[in-house]
Amino acid sequence: ANPTGPMHVGHARGAVVGDALARLLERANYKVTREYYINDAGSQIDTLARSALIRMREALGEDIGDIPEGLYPGDYLVGVGQALAEEYGASLLEKPEAEQIVAAKSMSLPMMMEMIRDDLDALGVRHDVFLSEQSLHDSGAVDNSLNRLDEMGLIYEGVLEPPKGKAPPPDWEPSPQTLFKSSEFGDDSDRALKKSDGTWTYFAPDIACHLDKFERGYTQMIDVWGADHAGDIKRMKSAVTAVTAEAGNLDVKICQMVKLMRNGEPVKMSKRAGQFITLREVVDEVGKDVVRFMMLTSKNDAPLEFDFMKVQEQSRDNPVFYVQYAHARICSVIRNASEIFGAINDEDLANADMSVLADPAEISLLKTISAFPRVLESAAVNHEPHRIAFYLQDLASTFHSLWNLGKERSDLKFIIEDKKNVTMARVSMIRCCAFVIASGLDIMGVHPEEEMR
Repeated sequence: ANPTGPMHVGHARGAVVGDALARLLERANYKVTREYYINDAGSQIDTLARSALIRMREALGEDIGDIPEGLYPGDYLVGVGQALAEEYGASLLEKPEAEQIVAAKSMSLPMMMEMIRDDLDALGVRHDVFLSEQSLHDSGAVDNSLNRLDEMGLIYEGVLEPPKGKAPPPDWEPSPQTLFKSSEFGDDSDRALKKSDGTWTYFAPDIACHLDKFERGYTQMIDVWGADHAGDIKRMKSAVTAVTAEAGNLDVKICQMVKLMRNGEPVKMSKRAGQFITLREVVDEVGKDVVRFMMLTSKNDAPLEFDFMKVQEQSRDNPVFYVQYAHARICSVIRNASEIFGAINDEDLANADMSVLADPAEISLLKTISAFPRVLESAAVNHEPHRIAFYLQDLASTFHSLWNLGKERSDLKFIIEDKKNVTMARVSMIRCCAFVIASGLDIMGVHPEEEMR
């Protein structure tokens, strides 16, 4: 992601999908490395530096007025400007612009990454590796990846025809460029790697990034991208197939936008961010567990609506509450059973006579519980962690239905004081249900509640 400011809710969805998928694959006994790719080599970093220099002028007492169009207006850069002013004073502004940009980059990038790491931590997302795009240029990895493609005869100099019937992509130009034969690997056309002025397109370091992963021993790669990059999937898959000689495999998960609502009305912009609602604002209001669960309540490539009020409702229409309430209810039943029958240990439950569970509602719950391994496997194979959220909602609904039947029929209560054998069987059943709920929530990175607050 671009290290140009705090994370917004769109980033949050990608972070949660990626982290939940990593947890899911680890549960399925895969060895997983979580990597964050820092896009710190593009023009947006120059824009960040110029934005920080404006804030530096402000810190030195200058009236900067409105932030110029094209720069980042968020208040989060005020601290960067103050740090630049303290470090360099007004003398930096007397130096050539190129030197100012270098100084501003060296100050702002670490501060932005610290902010992003803090945001990820607030969401409970961790990474094993932070890979810098600039480091791929500095180490020669970009040149190396292009040399490899060249040796395969997959690079040539040419002019791409503009796409028919639509605007050309940003990297198109009517001049000779260094092109990759992407069309030989299923893409719609060949793709530019180097512009006519000798500078790289963004596609070139992306290839180097994936070759770097492959050379570190990773043949299975999963990228999580925003919806605005959906059009780049074919070219990236083509490049990975080519540069790894078909030994590497790439799956790309596209995350659609998150629409923030409050009582059905769109939420206004954030002054701090300047253009969007920050992840931290959302987490501070509703908590990380709610954010994480809600980000998985629809398939990643489907739009998601997040209403601040609805996710805090205590009703079956709120999936977070509904699943957590099932777990808390089960914990309450087990506590009550222990008060009546004394401590209930694993041996008591293991020896319970499950044949007494014959009601269709009980059978339905047992079947739903037993489906968990299959759901886990299918979610892992298809790289779709939202299947866990869907399953937990179904499991919670099945449990709540049985609970409600017990209120109508005394013979279906979970605890029947004069029938310990029936009680132990039902406690064993719902304890398994609680275990599965907790296990599924753990994959989602959500803490199971034992009591609802």
